[in-house]
Amino acid sequence: MSYAIESIAKSIGARRVGEYETTIDWLLTDSRSLSFPEETLFFALATKRNSGARYIPDLYDRGVRNFVVSEEDFKEIESGEWRVESSLNFLVVPNPLKALQKLAEVHREKFKMPVIGITGSNGKTIVKEWLHQLLSPDRCIVRSPRSYNSQIGVPLSVWQLNEEAELGIFEAGISEMGEMGALKRMIKPTIGILTNIGGAHQENFFSLQEKCMEKLTLFKDCDVVIYNGDNELISNCVAKSMLTAREIAWSRTDIERPLHISRVTKKEDHTVISYRYLDMDNTFCIPFIDDASIENALNCLAACLYLMTPADQITERMARLEPIAMRLEVKEGKNNCVLINDSYNSDLASLDIALDFLVRRSEKKGLNRTLILSDILETGQSTATLYRRVAQLVQSRGINKLIGVGPEISSCAARFDAGIERYFFPNTEALLASDVLKSLHSEVILIKGSRIFNFDKVSEALELKVHETILEVNLHAMVENLNHYRSMLRHPETKMICMVKASAYGAGSYEIAKTLQEHHVDYLAVAVADEGSELRKAGITSSIMIMDPELTAFKTMFDYKLEPEVYNFHLLDALIKAAKKEGITNFPIHIKLDTGMHRLGFAVEDIPLLIHRLKNQSAVIPRSVFSHFVGSDSPQFDAFTRRQIELFENGSQELQAAFPHKILRHICNTAGIERFPGAQFDMVRLGIGLYGVSPIDNSIIHNVSTLKTTILQIRDVSEEDTVGYSRMGHLTRPSRIAAIPIGYADGLNRHLGRGNAYCLVNGKKAAYVGNICMDVCMIDVTDIDCREGDQVIIFGDDLPITVLSDKLDTIPYEVLTSISTRVKRVYYQE
Repeated sequence: MSYAIESIAKSIGARRVGEYETTIDWLLTDSRSLSFPEETLFFALATKRNSGARYIPDLYDRGVRNFVVSEEDFKEIESGEWRVESSLNFLVVPNPLKALQKLAEVHREKFKMPVIGITGSNGKTIVKEWLHQLLSPDRCIVRSPRSYNSQIGVPLSVWQLNEEAELGIFEAGISEMGEMGALKRMIKPTIGILTNIGGAHQENFFSLQEKCMEKLTLFKDCDVVIYNGDNELISNCVAKSMLTAREIAWSRTDIERPLHISRVTKKEDHTVISYRYLDMDNTFCIPFIDDASIENALNCLAACLYLMTPADQITERMARLEPIAMRLEVKEGKNNCVLINDSYNSDLASLDIALDFLVRRSEKKGLNRTLILSDILETGQSTATLYRRVAQLVQSRGINKLIGVGPEISSCAARFDAGIERYFFPNTEALLASDVLKSLHSEVILIKGSRIFNFDKVSEALELKVHETILEVNLHAMVENLNHYRSMLRHPETKMICMVKASAYGAGSYEIAKTLQEHHVDYLAVAVADEGSELRKAGITSSIMIMDPELTAFKTMFDYKLEPEVYNFHLLDALIKAAKKEGITNFPIHIKLDTGMHRLGFAVEDIPLLIHRLKNQSAVIPRSVFSHFVGSDSPQFDAFTRRQIELFENGSQELQAAFPHKILRHICNTAGIERFPGAQFDMVRLGIGLYGVSPIDNSIIHNVSTLKTTILQIRDVSEEDTVGYSRMGHLTRPSRIAAIPIGYADGLNRHLGRGNAYCLVNGKKAAYVGNICMDVCMIDVTDIDCREGDQVIIFGDDLPITVLSDKLDTIPYEVLTSISTRVKRVYYQE
């Protein structure tokens, strides 16, 4: 739904500064999640360590024009260097978080459909996603994306409600007293589900009863409340809460309960469950056998029955429940090990679940069990009590080896069974510095810990790469190239995508991306999701497009907010299915049209069906539509290029007409920017020109990359001798031959050998002699004044890369992207 900015200002009681008339479709609290700046309202939230207001200038440069800020932050903005312009809006409020929540409350009031509110300590997300699997075939459902259940996540979830919605499903999570009231006012559930009560975030509650009572606040005005009637704590708290709602308290022991579970039978790979509801007996099975999944399924069963889902449909759909991608990641490890990564949280309940998973994995593999466990934080229990229970779990699950990390678990080392192999370290760095990890062999290893322990480092192998060959990257020259092409844009608001795929054309993606981000490019583009995730891990927050998305990498794209290109229905359907499974909605995608390249892309005649597919789901949303020029660099293809532009214009307009939000259009590559300015549309893509090579005439604009090495050894060789493998280096005179530490494994093409090309030594040409080897090659320095240790230029300012590409009858792209990752990159600014 869209709201006029003035309407929002009135709803949240804001003082509006600015006269920019616009409508808002998107709410933003994390600058990394920006997709649609034109229709976005950014809430500058404050935390203990950071302020959202610091990101406003960057967001403005990326197209955002609407901001909610506190009075204090606005005063700093007014008095600072950044100028407040009339072409934007500031909504000034006492507290941006409360304003965000108030806006969600106002939005929620517009809808009268059933809304399920789910709270508890574990299982909220799984119950939500399974309910979606069970109910979505018959209803249009809006649900919390992933685990958006916090004071910030809930309003962003509720904001997704729209006119088509027939059911809402929202999680609510709290960590201290008094928080649930705000969530309740935003969600206003008609159906409540309490999953269970455990020890997570217990430090801010006096007791589990106090926590349970606070969670039940969510259900104060519900029509019905669903919970495990066999749980004494929950049952007592429900009774004390004096809720007016009808109760569906399912039970495996009390036949008088509204929903009686008469039998639960675990098979090898599934569980059969029989139940009685409204005097009717039925049976279903789920493809899981763990207790947590059974309890989650029973909560889902109760909700489906209340919503009058036919029993036969429940049976059919329960059997097809899919696991939810949550915390446990299984990876292949070194030395025949299997790694289970569960560094999401560290409460006892989730440890028990993870250990159960570890046991099942080890039984199948026949491997020993190892647990790497950090201090368990924020439990509210004494250290002695907590680790006595942890020791009991470790012993009961048959753990063979325990590696404890942290001062608290280390202080309780004596509580763990002396019969198991034990190691304790004060912190993660101490563990990594030891030899313990290197000694692990043929084991299933559970890595379980709080995020602050950075256990991702435990599974990473760090290798120091030392090499005397380096690639120097001139970041200043790259920025000059960026500005060179920016100057060609007809309209200053035209956006720029910069290609940093293939490790930024060999220059090294992080430093290039960081510099481009600092110069406010609108998008970065990489080939595959792993390239994008590495940039995110390194701190890159700019929008990132994935040009060649792999079907196996959807989770990576979701986790790291990477926006994929979509070029056919198979990929689109798979992406939608994966997004639904993850609980994701409105994930931005980029639609590719085939206008003549005939490589990838939807045909123009596919657009009506494409529109139909896109409009009948809510998992993904088109952010841009684009195509790819075939020969924009060459006048001989100009007629074909103009035909491509015509096809693209028609197709992209047809797609845009079907959607109310702005869909960006782009077709120009580097050559297109220069030669077809009329086709610059909303956005352009800058590739090889960014790295200093004009695709039109192969001229160098500003050289960015210089590949250099050093002379290892110089020897005198008689004219009767040969140099290198297969005696291919024939000499015609007594010669001085230098060996340099670069070979085809570094990216120096073998076809440059045998005198076909040269490098520069002290400014003089030195031909390659003989075959280029894997790690070393030889050059003729007979007529050059040089010595061992002198510098050698393979390509750079004085030896353009195009000299090499011409010799190889190829393009500069290939030479640049062939530079091996083992070649050290060195960056500098002029």
